[in-house]
Amino acid sequence: MASTGTRKLREIADRYISDFHPAAFPRATCYQALLGSPDRGVRESVSRRKAFPYSERHLHCVWFDPGLRPSSLCTRAGERITVEQPGTWNQEAGPDFLGAVLRIGPAERRMAGDVEIHIHPSDWKAHGHAADPRYRNVRFHVTYFPGAAKDIETVPGAVHVVLKEVLAEHPGFSFEHIDLSAYPYAARADMPRCSTVLAAYTPDQRIHVLRAAGEERLRRKAERMTDLIQEKGAEQTLYEEFMAGLGYKHNKGAFREVAIALTLEDMRRDSGHDTQAAYALLMGVAGLLPNQPAARWDAETAQFMRSLWDVWWRYRDQYATRPSRRTWRLDGVRPANHPARRLMAAAHLFAQPEPFADYLHRCVAEDTDRWMERILKYVVERYDPYASMRLGFGGTRRKTPVALIGRTRAASLCCNVIVPFLAASGASPARIGAALDRLPAEPDNGVIKQTAFYLFGRDHSPSLYKSALARQGLIQIFHDFCLNDRSRCASCAFPQALSAHLEKT
Repeated sequence: MASTGTRKLREIADRYISDFHPAAFPRATCYQALLGSPDRGVRESVSRRKAFPYSERHLHCVWFDPGLRPSSLCTRAGERITVEQPGTWNQEAGPDFLGAVLRIGPAERRMAGDVEIHIHPSDWKAHGHAADPRYRNVRFHVTYFPGAAKDIETVPGAVHVVLKEVLAEHPGFSFEHIDLSAYPYAARADMPRCSTVLAAYTPDQRIHVLRAAGEERLRRKAERMTDLIQEKGAEQTLYEEFMAGLGYKHNKGAFREVAIALTLEDMRRDSGHDTQAAYALLMGVAGLLPNQPAARWDAETAQFMRSLWDVWWRYRDQYATRPSRRTWRLDGVRPANHPARRLMAAAHLFAQPEPFADYLHRCVAEDTDRWMERILKYVVERYDPYASMRLGFGGTRRKTPVALIGRTRAASLCCNVIVPFLAASGASPARIGAALDRLPAEPDNGVIKQTAFYLFGRDHSPSLYKSALARQGLIQIFHDFCLNDRSRCASCAFPQALSAHLEKT
């Protein structure tokens, strides 16, 4: 039975969902205004973006990567498709992929041609491709939504491929797991024009732009979670998103599959709020529970494993093992970051008598100024008598405990999962907004460094983006502009938007 706090949280979330607003992220409107410059070019409407809160770039990655692309693709007419060659990722103007080869239908007839990818079929006409000779060799139109029959207007004889339903058939798939920066993108000019424009900004104005973009990034995450809460409920949404965040880059999908196969409600019920029983269920569903004892195990490890199997034995026929061991990417994973340790952290956070979602909201309500630090400390200080003292099953017992979730990973989870979740599920917008400048900073990554170089030049001061919010802003700008620019900066709309914004300030 749901706790009183849980029922209250759901009531708040229901009211908040019906009237989602950006009050928690006030500076996001500044970034939205910048994007709304008349010279910004073709942009999707808010309603269209909310229906699919990702970009065509995400669909490009799905089409290009055989690890993401569904094997059950069909034409709109229902003929099965085998992708022999997805084509060459086009970095210039024109179709998205050049020279693709597909085999279609029972006879596997072979078709070759270019591929154009859109979110909606009607985007072909909206983007003016029909009158553009560069698109005359398009033979495959790949879209996320099926659209109406009247919108299927491309090159005569082109095949229409719809992704939405086939992607939905794979429960572990999520666009959130796609690392857009890992896929090909065009090289930029030595001196991007945005760098020249930003040189006229004061340091405070530059920081404001970055933080505004960062708030917009978090606002979009909150908007996406609002939709998920409507579908799955607040607690399950937090559970799935947090689990995916535990998976780092390569195991996000596997962690999400576990969270879907073993729902939070089932895990809490069948574990009786016992963290070790919850861990046994998580490890069993994940397919990571060792089947046989190892010779190197000491007596404590052997006893620990027996206790896990005593639980899993009773439930293993009830739950399918998902994902398989082949799904996990374990090569190169540091022992402290192994999925087995992260699942222990999840058990300690989500199996407690007080639901984790309730605890988060209680922190915000009770601790006006330091709720974020309180949550961060709570995540980092989860302790298990066995796992906190070892880096692996049978590993040497350490003299001091090792955090199941280190502060760096906890900071990332706080920024990318917990804050958007709180905003989406009804926490005080004022308290969220007041804490944004104190978000715990994540470490630099390639996207942050690259975008900072584009915007501020080789000799810029890293102090411009030392805050977590500014780093989120660099990532958002990269995704909105740099990642999708095929003109090598020549036609990028960002410099014009920045110039117009500077004139208004």
